[in-house]
Amino acid sequence: MKVLKFGGSSVANANAFKHVADIIQSYSKKSAVATVLSAPQGITNDLIALTDGIRLSNDDSFQGKLDKLKEKLSLIMNESFSICSDLNQEAVQKSTDLLLQRLNQLIKGVRLLDHCPDTSLAQILSTGEKFSVMLLGAILEARGHIASHINPEKFLTTDDQSIEPIVDLVISKEKFQQQYSTLNHLALMPGFFGVKQNGETTTLGRNGSDYSAAILAACLQAELCEVWTDVDGVYNCDPNLVKEAKLLEKMSYREAMELSYFGASILHPKTIAPLLQHKIPCRIKNTNAPENPGTLISEKDGANDNIKAVTNLPDVAMITVSGPEMTGMVGMTSRVFSAISLAEISVIMISQSSAKYSISFCVPGDEADAALRCLNNAFKLELQNELLEPINIRRNLAIITLVGDRMHQQKGIAAKFFTALSQARVNVIAIAQDSSEKSISAVVRAKRIDDAVKVCHQNLFLKKPTIDAVVVGCGTVGTELLTQIQKQQERLSNKNIALKVVGIANSRQLLLDKESIDLSQWQELLTKANKQLSLEVLKDFVIEAQLNNPVIIDCTSNESVAMQYNDFLDAGFHIVTANKKANTASFDYYCQLRKTAELKQRRFLYETNVGAGLPVIDNLQGLLRAGDELLQFEGILSGSLSYIFGEIYNGLTLSQATIKARDFGFTEPNPAEDLSGLDVARKALVLARESGMALEIEDIAVEPVVPEELTSISSANEFVDKLPSYDEAFQEKIDKAKQNGQVLRYIASIEKGIIKVGVQAVDEKHPLYGVTNGENALALHTRYYQPIPFVIRGYGAGAEVTAAGLFGDLLKTLPWDQEH
Repeated sequence: MKVLKFGGSSVANANAFKHVADIIQSYSKKSAVATVLSAPQGITNDLIALTDGIRLSNDDSFQGKLDKLKEKLSLIMNESFSICSDLNQEAVQKSTDLLLQRLNQLIKGVRLLDHCPDTSLAQILSTGEKFSVMLLGAILEARGHIASHINPEKFLTTDDQSIEPIVDLVISKEKFQQQYSTLNHLALMPGFFGVKQNGETTTLGRNGSDYSAAILAACLQAELCEVWTDVDGVYNCDPNLVKEAKLLEKMSYREAMELSYFGASILHPKTIAPLLQHKIPCRIKNTNAPENPGTLISEKDGANDNIKAVTNLPDVAMITVSGPEMTGMVGMTSRVFSAISLAEISVIMISQSSAKYSISFCVPGDEADAALRCLNNAFKLELQNELLEPINIRRNLAIITLVGDRMHQQKGIAAKFFTALSQARVNVIAIAQDSSEKSISAVVRAKRIDDAVKVCHQNLFLKKPTIDAVVVGCGTVGTELLTQIQKQQERLSNKNIALKVVGIANSRQLLLDKESIDLSQWQELLTKANKQLSLEVLKDFVIEAQLNNPVIIDCTSNESVAMQYNDFLDAGFHIVTANKKANTASFDYYCQLRKTAELKQRRFLYETNVGAGLPVIDNLQGLLRAGDELLQFEGILSGSLSYIFGEIYNGLTLSQATIKARDFGFTEPNPAEDLSGLDVARKALVLARESGMALEIEDIAVEPVVPEELTSISSANEFVDKLPSYDEAFQEKIDKAKQNGQVLRYIASIEKGIIKVGVQAVDEKHPLYGVTNGENALALHTRYYQPIPFVIRGYGAGAEVTAAGLFGDLLKTLPWDQEH
């Protein structure tokens, strides 16, 4: 036989009752079925509100509440008449009337007594479950199925606790066999209530109907207990908080108990106990999607995941009892929990200091005041004599817990857990771990619990490295980078990488979106943004959005942005930059950036500082890490000048070649910046510093392509207008070199700690002789690579290759876990 339990959402209305009947009828074709029912959704809450009104002598609103309750039940009944034409309407109406008459009698008695005894309260609160069984039984009967009706008051026996009673399974099984030795193929039982050993009716507390189903399954020695609700099963995280939450196909009894104990809305721990004891599997199913497999709870967890789920328990208070008396007197801890137990207050978690000076424990938030009162009474004498400090209570807390039967098999889970909490900016107030190492819990402030759950799920379950990118600068390079990111999304997704652009900034506006900016319309969205780029704005955004891996991508040549890198690194951002201003500022600043990056464990990446998309920095750093040493360097480091010089040898004048390069977007808006040689000098300085040379930009001997009176012109138009005046002088240099079998190239060189940048005449034996048309080329003479140098060559001009270089650096910020 199988036991099916349907919750309130599964019997919320007449259509839901019909659907449940369909499920039972389908199951009955393969197995006998016993069904446990909750009250229709909301009815039990209405009954609780009704009884609260009865017990308040000055509350006359209970009659309105009673009328509203009757209307709800009558509505379900009348809708059932319309949906199920074969229903015995007279019998259903009569049974409903009898239930409501009994409810009226109980209320009248309570009103006369001006007191609501526990047994009367239980009978009132179980009205909804009795209605559900009556109506479903009638629907099944109309379909030709006569179901046995099981009355829990005849067998389901509990202890005398009033809040969370425990069923005596031995007595209950004996009584069940006496009362129900034979049952029809179908059986129905109302959940949520039973009887005390003295025969008084009692409710079963939270998740009482689930508990009823588990007890019935044990009494029947059922092959399976299924709990039907409005979700597909148990998730590894609250799906209302985390959209990527994963449905768990299987889990162990122990995992289910831990999860439900610490807040997961599945089953109450006491519900799982009788199933575990009798080795009865339990499956959580969705009434609205019966075809889905749900989650199976059994002896085996059925998965290789070391961590099964993360759960959170909100609205918790932590009480701390402390003082010198705690260390000097035997039995103080026992007295604390005896007092709490007598007050019937649930203790959720315990944490004790190693010196036994204090003990802290968590209770439900709504029981905190009662706990404080009972402890103040129990330790009145010690408090008066200052042997104990005033009992402390911290409210508005929550507990976050990791659960997994195999957690003890993997090292470092606790470290990852607390790292995730730190990343979510969550302060841990208390910690507890069971001795079997199958769960670990932390008490945190309730207002931060959602952040904590999201980041823990991201770090511990998704196993999908994420980059949260903020692109600064929307010129040609920045725009091209955004285009490449958009085009690469499918490929990245196939590689299980999440690259989200969460911020885009220009000199006037800052666009932010924690979910990811729609790159198909980022220009339009940016024009509507009302923020400006600043460190504080981005820091606040990272905290609010719980970003795991924020990266600043600087596509500008702005010095003020570059001089903020240290602050961004210190705030936890990675830096990816094409902007050379930071690496060529003072040597002290150069060193500080690396120190901060190392201290904060952030990446500072600048491959595009020298060769655009060419792997120059990467290769140089690799050589140096291997113990090599740079002895000499020669290179063409400007793609724009490489293109200009190539076009000159194709027959154009210097001014014509420069204007053509500008029109193709190879130069800066003012080509004077390219022809000044300063950009090449900055690149050479980066290489020198990477090689260990403590040089400044002022130490470089720079020969511009054109005289300084031209390079000093700040107006682009004026510069272009005056540039032809130098064509003849430059042509003379070309002709002179040609007479010697040489060509002109703009070359940077490093040797013996000296950097030189300028126009050089080289012959065909020189490694840079044939480098033109926008190519960059670098010849690295090292201890390992000589006399033939290590040459890196390729296109170094244009937004496309520069953006590609930035993209490559961006992917280096991926937070790959060692497990990956």
